[in-house]
Amino acid sequence: MDVTRLTALQLLEQHAKNRPMSTVRFIHTADWQVGKPFASIADEEKRQRLRQVRLEAIAQLGEIATRTESSFIVVSGDLFDSPTVTETTLSAALAQIGKLGVSVYAIPGNHDHGGPGSVWSRTYFQREREALAPNFQLLTEEAPFEIDQAVLLPCPLMRRHEPADTTAWLRELDWNSISDKPRIVLAHGGVHGFSTETDDEEIGRTANRIALDLLPADEIDYIALGDWHGTKEVNAKAWYSGALEQDRFPKGKDYQAGNALVVTCTRGANPAVSIERSGLVGWHRKAITLTDDAALSSFDQEMAALVSTRVSQDVLELHVDGNLGLAAITELRQRFASLQGRLIRLKLIDDVRLAPTDEEVEALVNRPADPLIGRVASRLREYIEGTSDEAPAARLALRELYRLVNS
Repeated sequence: MDVTRLTALQLLEQHAKNRPMSTVRFIHTADWQVGKPFASIADEEKRQRLRQVRLEAIAQLGEIATRTESSFIVVSGDLFDSPTVTETTLSAALAQIGKLGVSVYAIPGNHDHGGPGSVWSRTYFQREREALAPNFQLLTEEAPFEIDQAVLLPCPLMRRHEPADTTAWLRELDWNSISDKPRIVLAHGGVHGFSTETDDEEIGRTANRIALDLLPADEIDYIALGDWHGTKEVNAKAWYSGALEQDRFPKGKDYQAGNALVVTCTRGANPAVSIERSGLVGWHRKAITLTDDAALSSFDQEMAALVSTRVSQDVLELHVDGNLGLAAITELRQRFASLQGRLIRLKLIDDVRLAPTDEEVEALVNRPADPLIGRVASRLREYIEGTSDEAPAARLALRELYRLVNS
């Protein structure tokens, strides 16, 4: 080999060794599901509050991007809850994206797939994107998409149920042709060894599966996953960000949602990932046992610690059991009514049993001025103390009788 050429090759190799590795910081988010109807909530005003919060949560990303000096945002599918969202919802979401101050890159997911008739194919979307969110770019092609700071490798869902692995094209890619910038995969679906099936309405589905173990790990620096609504590290390079705004009760003590991930990604190295809170609504699950009337003060303390005096900012699944007297159980129902009004939703499981004190029952039975009430109360007490099937109904009736007498 020519000595001059050999020297040149050695100089190039030395330059490559000394060249600083390319690094970028960005935000990984997914599953915004803007436009989610929340049909299980009866109150339309409260349903609208939850829908509005999903739009407000988008603004959190701008604050996180500024504070962490992130260069751009990736959305790994399901920006919208449906491919047929209303024009009002579409415009509202794009307006929020346009205010973020950084570029936003998204792929279609199973809820907002990129196929015919989807939200993304509408002329209205194209027009509103140009007017309201020129910083937004939808990636629907299975091809490297190079930006200033990185190479994005989109794996979009072009239909709701995709039997083929959307990341398969990466196995055939000529990696030598790709820029030596951080390489970031965007994908939406379940992965081997960890299923999103329990997090979706379609239990047992086998579509939208991603084979991470078949991807060339050394060529990829980060895999931004969507579909699972909880924040989860699958491996050192692959994460589910979880839903931007939580939309269900926790599935266990380790379940986290309402987060975005700030990723510091360096070409050829494992990324550094930090979890940032993006959700605005608190979703709580609480079980309380009331052993006696004095336990009402403990109930108040528990609720104060959980939701304080906030209004329309929390959703609570509350399971209360135990035994209370007539006066205490009436007071408890009043507390339930206050929670119903203050919370976006109270999912109440009320297993509190009526256990009136002897004094309370005697006060109802011994009423010389109201002998009829006394006779009714006495008969109800007999049912309650007996073993008949009427005992539960008698407890309710005695409680109502006490409420009427003392109202």
